[in-house]
Amino acid sequence: MVEEGIVLGHKISHKGIQVDKAKIEVIEKLPPPVNVKGVRSFLSHTGFYRRFIKDFSLIAKPLNDLLQKDIYFVFDDTCLEAFNKLKKALTSTPIVQAPRWDLPFELMCDASDTAIGGVLG
Repeated sequence: MVEEGIVLGHKISHKGIQVDKAKIEVIEKLPPPVNVKGVRSFLSHTGFYRRFIKDFSLIAKPLNDLLQKDIYFVFDDTCLEAFNKLKKALTSTPIVQAPRWDLPFELMCDASDTAIGGVLG
């Protein structure tokens, strides 16, 4: 049985949910993307957690619009606001909550040749 785990900077243990400040600081200090590659990288990292972020698609829309073909890259205030909202959602504790034992659980797993991961949802 695993006694402790870390999920996106949140330390989950028998003591409850605590923030791993070192990992949160990395996300908080992340500068806005300066090109399409940076936007694509940020969205691919945040996309894994989309099911935990309410209205993820609506928030990320300005950033997704920058990925369209033949579009001039302009990271405007709307994009910056979306970027900051997603960072805040990723670094705030509501993304990970203590389980409600009266509800059923879903175990989501992923594996490769080098690692195995699992999330209890």
